[in-house]
Amino acid sequence: MADTNRQIFFIDTNILVYAYNKTDTRKQAVAIKLLERCWQKQAAYALSSQNLAEFFNVSIYKIRESLSIDEAEKIIKDICTFSHWSIFNYDHETVQHAIGLCKSKNTHFWDAVLAATMLETGVLHIYTENVKDFSKFDGITAVNPFE
Repeated sequence: MADTNRQIFFIDTNILVYAYNKTDTRKQAVAIKLLERCWQKQAAYALSSQNLAEFFNVSIYKIRESLSIDEAEKIIKDICTFSHWSIFNYDHETVQHAIGLCKSKNTHFWDAVLAATMLETGVLHIYTENVKDFSKFDGITAVNPFE
């Protein structure tokens, strides 16, 4: 999985949401530029199936100027079929791992699930606006592309 020339980064849900949401044009521009690196095959990124589900839910139900179901579905299909996106799933062992992280790091469960997925796959860098919470997890490097 790991490319010796490039570090693979997970893309957190908030980055995906900003890329397709016009509410904050500054953050949208940064997120689009980051994702374009993948679409132009200049970078390989990773997501969890959790990120895709969260993106779908947030982008059609929780933001102003939300996407239509068809638009969100197309974006997810494009990501899932593009060669430079790696999509990781999690299982019951990951959930148990996440529960342990949640308890030991006193953090949100869904962040712990994503962190457990990252630790299990060896993709230990993440682009996220949520640096504070992801920095709690040993071995994970969180980078805020908006700073």
